[in-house]
Amino acid sequence: MSQYFKRGKGWRYDFILKGIRYTDTWFKTKTEAKKAEAEKRKEALNPAPQVQTQTDMDFLEMINRRLDYIKEYNSVRYYTNHVYAAKRWCRLWNKMMCSEITADMIQVFIYKQKKSVSAVSANMQLTMLRAMFNFGITHPRNWISNNPTVGLTFFPVEKKVKYVPPIEDVLKVINSADTDSQDYLWVIAFTMGRMSEINRLAWEDVHLKERYLFLYTRKKRGGSLTPRRIAINNKLHEILSRRYAERDKDKPFVFWHKYWSRKSGGFTEGPYIDRKQLMKILCNRAGVKYFRYHPLRHFGASLLDHHNVPIGDIQRILGHENRKTTEIYLHSIGNSQQAAMDILDEKFEKTKKKVARAGVK
Repeated sequence: MSQYFKRGKGWRYDFILKGIRYTDTWFKTKTEAKKAEAEKRKEALNPAPQVQTQTDMDFLEMINRRLDYIKEYNSVRYYTNHVYAAKRWCRLWNKMMCSEITADMIQVFIYKQKKSVSAVSANMQLTMLRAMFNFGITHPRNWISNNPTVGLTFFPVEKKVKYVPPIEDVLKVINSADTDSQDYLWVIAFTMGRMSEINRLAWEDVHLKERYLFLYTRKKRGGSLTPRRIAINNKLHEILSRRYAERDKDKPFVFWHKYWSRKSGGFTEGPYIDRKQLMKILCNRAGVKYFRYHPLRHFGASLLDHHNVPIGDIQRILGHENRKTTEIYLHSIGNSQQAAMDILDEKFEKTKKKVARAGVK
């Protein structure tokens, strides 16, 4: 009999199947023990299939899945940077499994990157590799189980003062451009927007009557496309009004162009993606020190700070979540800082004169 009563433990079942003993107790009645035994026998005879947890993957497959994710959740520029990096990785490890890539391999790779390019570039490569392996580990399906970048440290970097062009050079560059490029640069300068934000600026986001527009960025946690509202000043209103009146109604973006596409092998039309060569050409033409689009954000923020615009307002215009990030953009010495330094100078001079008089006596 496989069901029986035991004092102090109630009814229990106890049987052996395929050399394995199964038992349980604390049932109130024999019927309950019998029913539990039947269920246990059924479970033992028909075990649930074992779920195999994947702990490794082809490195090339991991790269492709990471790029697919970035393409959906991040900016075009962020995606493009990862594509360029992935090509370098593939030349080294495309035929390997993720588990075969070691910390030593990655260390050698970033050493070479530092030597041939820069410490900044090497650190960026390490950051992207670390993020990719973490992506595989934290994915719900746990594609891989190990991150070979753990323990590798970033190279020290010599931080330099960000070059901010003087207003005279900014005007020289803008004046040397054609009308369309002038409009593009004025919009960047007056909105302090990122290049990617201006490239995706659509007419539906421009409200000329109410004098404001929306810029969208993916530089937020989670990669969500997040808007911020920017007021339109007179010069910006003049430019956008003219472009709106002259626009092709079938083209939704403020800036649109025709360009050669290597992908299609012919000319195509669309919004700007990147304009890498424009600023180099314009700076050479204007005879000024080279700067790209991003310093225009630093230039605008510094100018507003110099005229005592509250840092909270500058932070909202720039689209920063963290005030400390905004402070990096403020290159001018504000009035309060200047006053503080003048106090030190005054105290020093007074003390020096006092010491000199005491020496004479």
